[in-house]
Amino acid sequence: MIRKLAVVVTVTATLAACGSNASGSSGSSSGSGADKKVKVTFIQGVAGDPFYETMACGAKAEATKDNVDLTVQGAKNWDVSLQIPLLNSVIATHPDALFIAPNDSNALIQPLKQATSAGIKVVLVDTTLADTSFVSSAIASDNLKGGETAADALAKLVGEKGSVLLVGGQPGVSTAEARQKGFEDGLKKYPNIKYVGNVFTSNGVAKISQLVSAQLAAHPDLAGIFALSTDQSEGANNAVKAAGKAGQVKLVGFDAGPAQVDQLRNGVVQALVAQQPAQIGSDGVDQAAAAARGQSVTKEIGTDSTVITKDNVDQPDVAKYLYKTTCS
Repeated sequence: MIRKLAVVVTVTATLAACGSNASGSSGSSSGSGADKKVKVTFIQGVAGDPFYETMACGAKAEATKDNVDLTVQGAKNWDVSLQIPLLNSVIATHPDALFIAPNDSNALIQPLKQATSAGIKVVLVDTTLADTSFVSSAIASDNLKGGETAADALAKLVGEKGSVLLVGGQPGVSTAEARQKGFEDGLKKYPNIKYVGNVFTSNGVAKISQLVSAQLAAHPDLAGIFALSTDQSEGANNAVKAAGKAGQVKLVGFDAGPAQVDQLRNGVVQALVAQQPAQIGSDGVDQAAAAARGQSVTKEIGTDSTVITKDNVDQPDVAKYLYKTTCS
């Protein structure tokens, strides 16, 4: 997930080849084998973000069932310079395993290798690394497919013609890169759609709104926008509304936080491509605990996404795709 770029650290609480991790763990676990209590830390991409808070809820629910002592931590902004010191502090506490949404696909490789060198099993969630050879498992949505799905949804909304903008492509962030590629590849099926490019944004909703407002002024004929995640979606939606073009400029957002769902209901955004963060969190606990116990793990796990519209947002089978800010 791409998130906000403030240093406040908080503590809150398909399928590819299978492998087996060597036993031997760290921390002060008790018991043995499948019954052994293990200590696991989840490092969120961003603390307080509905996507990652929903992921934490899924993780907490699974931890209570799986004899896992779970700690959840995260920096208040999506910033590798904040995440690495946080990771180092987690390594110093020596949990049995950790799972993390890395803020950068290259910069986190060495710090996470240090974790494995210390005997801590590593699992990736949401975002990934350029080198995953040393991690036990990687769990994520199919973001390439999600980008393609967004392209199809936006093309339908704009009648397969006109100019469209991407908001939030971010080099070094695996999810952003995959969604951007999927979206751009998906648009190639629509020869009458003009792609005007990407607005790189990572500085918070207000700044994103300013940047999108500038693009709306530069492209008065703009027909549609695809925003890559929660902040980007909220900022783009606010800009369109402020320009008096709500409903005129069609919007597809990625992720389904409370603000995005409210804007969907109010007609500011027309569609959301939503993931299953609670399932990713649950799988993260499962794989981290299995790795720590020396049990078989799944090297890669893919989770579903779906398109949410005003017409289906209240359907029971869509509820699992809506994000939340608390676990209650």
